[in-house]
Amino acid sequence: MFGTDPGPKLLIPALKRVDAFLEPLSWLLVRCAAGIILAVHGWGKLVNPAEKLAPAFMNMGYQNPIGLIHFLTFVEFVGGIAIAAGLFTRFFAAAVTIEMAVIVFAHYLPNGFSWLNRGYEYALLWGLIMLAIWWRGGGPYSLDRRIGKEL
Repeated sequence: MFGTDPGPKLLIPALKRVDAFLEPLSWLLVRCAAGIILAVHGWGKLVNPAEKLAPAFMNMGYQNPIGLIHFLTFVEFVGGIAIAAGLFTRFFAAAVTIEMAVIVFAHYLPNGFSWLNRGYEYALLWGLIMLAIWWRGGGPYSLDRRIGKEL
């Protein structure tokens, strides 16, 4: 049954204490790396006026994309910082998961898998990482856990 399996035995039993120490930190590493990278991506939208980015969005088929650009800037920049900190983790991870699903299905799917051909590989990877964060939440080292509530 789920949750009762102690997991595999370590090949080197002397590493049990190291493993026990590192296991909860692994989620912190994944969450922080994903959040910071997302925030840096959002920073590019934050420092460029939406009007400058609008032609690229219009070429993708979005009419009057200014509101969408502001929304994506918020999700990526603020959401990335929040995910890294573990604050409102599930909310922002869900928003990014949806964003990545739209990117995969509406923009990159026809190009095939490979990112080198503008395919969906990279957006799918980030979407799945954010889906895992959405399902798992902030984890033991998060502001969500510190305040005792998750959104």
